[in-house]
Amino acid sequence: MKTTSDIRRDFLEFFASKGHTIVPSAPLVPGNDPTLMFTNSGMVQFKDVFLGAEKRSYVRAADVQRCLRAGGKHNDLDQVGYTARHHTFFEMLGNWSFGDYFKKEAIAWSWELLTQVWGLPGERLLVTVYHNDDESYDIWHNDIGLPPERIVRIGDNKGSPFASDNFWQMADTGPCGPCTEIFYDHGDHIAGGPPGSPDEDGDRYIEIWNNVFMQFDRQPDGTLVPLPAPCVDTGMGLERLAAILQRVHTNYEIDLFQALIRHASELTGTADLENKSLRVIADHIRACAFLIVDGVLPSNEGRGYVLRRIIRRALRHGWMLGVREPFFNKLVSTLDAQMGDAYPVLREGRTTAERALKAEEERFAETLDSGMRIFNDVAARSDGTIPGADAFRLYDTYGFPLDLTQDMARERGMSVDVAGFDAAMTQQKETARAAGKFGGGTTLPADLVARLTPTKFVGYDALAAGGLEVQALLKDGKPVESIEAGDAAIVILDATPFYAESGGQVGDTGELDEQGVRFVVDDTLKLAGQFHGHVGTLSTGTLKRGDRVLASVDGARRGATILNHSATHLLHAALRDVLGTHVQQKGSLVAPDRLRFDFSHFQPMTESELAEIERRVNVEVRANHEGEVRNMAMQEALDFGAMALFGEKYGEHVRVLRFGPTSTELCGGTHVGRTGDIGLFKIVSEGGVSAGVRRIEAVTGQGALDHVAEEERRLDEAAALLGGTTGDVADRLRALLDRQKKLERELEALKAKAASGATSDLGNQARDVDGIKVLAARLEGFDAKALRDALDRLKQQLGDAVIVLAGTDGGKATLVAGVSGAAAGKVKAGDLLGDVARQVNGKGGGRPDMAQGGGEDGQALVAALDRVPAWVSERIAAQ
Repeated sequence: MKTTSDIRRDFLEFFASKGHTIVPSAPLVPGNDPTLMFTNSGMVQFKDVFLGAEKRSYVRAADVQRCLRAGGKHNDLDQVGYTARHHTFFEMLGNWSFGDYFKKEAIAWSWELLTQVWGLPGERLLVTVYHNDDESYDIWHNDIGLPPERIVRIGDNKGSPFASDNFWQMADTGPCGPCTEIFYDHGDHIAGGPPGSPDEDGDRYIEIWNNVFMQFDRQPDGTLVPLPAPCVDTGMGLERLAAILQRVHTNYEIDLFQALIRHASELTGTADLENKSLRVIADHIRACAFLIVDGVLPSNEGRGYVLRRIIRRALRHGWMLGVREPFFNKLVSTLDAQMGDAYPVLREGRTTAERALKAEEERFAETLDSGMRIFNDVAARSDGTIPGADAFRLYDTYGFPLDLTQDMARERGMSVDVAGFDAAMTQQKETARAAGKFGGGTTLPADLVARLTPTKFVGYDALAAGGLEVQALLKDGKPVESIEAGDAAIVILDATPFYAESGGQVGDTGELDEQGVRFVVDDTLKLAGQFHGHVGTLSTGTLKRGDRVLASVDGARRGATILNHSATHLLHAALRDVLGTHVQQKGSLVAPDRLRFDFSHFQPMTESELAEIERRVNVEVRANHEGEVRNMAMQEALDFGAMALFGEKYGEHVRVLRFGPTSTELCGGTHVGRTGDIGLFKIVSEGGVSAGVRRIEAVTGQGALDHVAEEERRLDEAAALLGGTTGDVADRLRALLDRQKKLERELEALKAKAASGATSDLGNQARDVDGIKVLAARLEGFDAKALRDALDRLKQQLGDAVIVLAGTDGGKATLVAGVSGAAAGKVKAGDLLGDVARQVNGKGGGRPDMAQGGGEDGQALVAALDRVPAWVSERIAAQ
């Protein structure tokens, strides 16, 4: 039997034998691509190649890409566990041609691999082609030998021209083309018809491979222009293929899933391996573990929110199986055994994944039981639909994502009022989530990209360069031939000393000048991966495409920025040395005035840890290490010890920056020549960003000196206020605090004495109501503690009693109520206090014998207290 590991190896070896370069899987978080939440297909890491924005050293490639479809446009989460083939995480086998081979080779190799290497019977395979793609049809029929009845032409079955299951396009415009899909026929004992038939949604014919032939550039008016170098983009689902080669019908029966399901059954005590909850858990551990090792941690927004949704869906299924203790994190070991060889990043990050999952399990366990009780109560009184307000309450109070509530509702044959949920979300002004976080920024039209020369960055060695050609001008996002004074625009040059925002380092500012023309640059962005966009406003003159300008960077701002950037590298190294190698960068901001560094760590740092981090960075600063820069191949850089940073996209050749023996990272940013240039490194703050992510903010150079000077000024001010010097501030402050505590104790004693006297007098004001002493009084200046003490004394003094006390201060009232003796069987303190609180625009509650709350002071309070005896009388009479 072919294992999933065998299939991966067979695929890559086959295409390596056909001259393909084997490319490692890209992370689940697309590098520098704000348009995508996750890598959802094999072509994502080659997107810029297809768009012409990037060139590779090879024209043929093959890979096994890890993918995720659980957020944004591509979201299969709701189907997972309920169908045979839907997953959140899946693996895509792909082979690619960038202007090299085309349809004939791609089709022939597909057939060879499936039938000769893996031995699938040819009579079980059926293919589809786009209805007018006669070239692909002829290859299948004449070269491969498939009979016409096993070649299905699929037309525009999605409602408009070229909208077809067999016509693929990257976007509304740009590269596109027909595709041919290969299906496996499971046999007539399984329901379902061939593709294109009314019964095509059945399980008999299963798509296993899609060959996309990108041969056109779709124009804004919908016309198709042939591409000068047609490409091939293929994808084959590993899980589906494994099911076929292992002669099972569902993906959950393959060896990889069976190992996870068996471990999940042991952890949950569930003997039935067909249980859908086990399938959900087995699927979700892959998505969760790989997201974590690829740099995502649970949070309440964006990618982290999607991860939290998946984790909590798995935990809820564990809850359904009777599990009340953390268990999900323990599956990572089995996942590592199954997939760690193919994905070293999983093996390296296993401990981090286990710790992050366990922390999330413990957090969710605190609310799961309560949330489930709320859901069961809502479901019991609902008429088939869970109200949106209740669904939002489950989300907002108990951390139940909407799809988790929908999942539970569906199992009861119910639905959720999603519109009501959305309305509640809007009303509460909750943070926008998921796909809303990932809108695209400024983009370049594909036809413009084809005409431009990639911007050459000359800013490593100079802050100014002349004779630079204006290649393009963008106004309101559209190419123009010229701009006039006052126009806001983006200028693209053939070369520039301006650094474009990347890797956390902010973009440069400065000016573009020629005779009589001045363009003020407010920011510099990287467009389409290879062009520097100078964003700003033309202050004088007219600037035209083809003009040549002098580009001058704001040197002081760049100089301050590079101090912070280089210090970030030293900080990263120090964090890993002090806290452990689980520390990974999760984001950064390198600006002129400060640096911000986010990193994975599961608890707040101690003062001693922060002091040690700061000390180590400054040791490296004083060592005055040279900034050693090397340009090398990616694998060579990793072997050299370079660390790749989270969220960055790297090409085949990378820039490596080394500062002494402790810091070696891949980085395209600008840096100091020697670490001594940093001068001084000072941590300003440390805190949490989200679960498992901490943030350090720091300053360097003059900013650090200014920070120290400000701290000294504050210390001097404190010394002056204390009547001493900076050397004895601590002693004087300690003496002051001791004196304050002594005075507070004396004040409490006096207040207690006064309260005792006041309550003695109050007892005489109690009224008799049916043999029970009833007292309601307003006490000026009494806080909650004083009121509770007074209540206890009055209970002892009065015996069978009902008491309400209101402490007032600054227009607010603190309320306490108590019931003692024989009154306890007739009146509940919580009911009484609730009645009083409602009358003063407040709220409160508690036990039958004691309750507390608050409200507003004023005439309404006086009236509410006056009515207490009557309320008690009514309650007793009603019994």
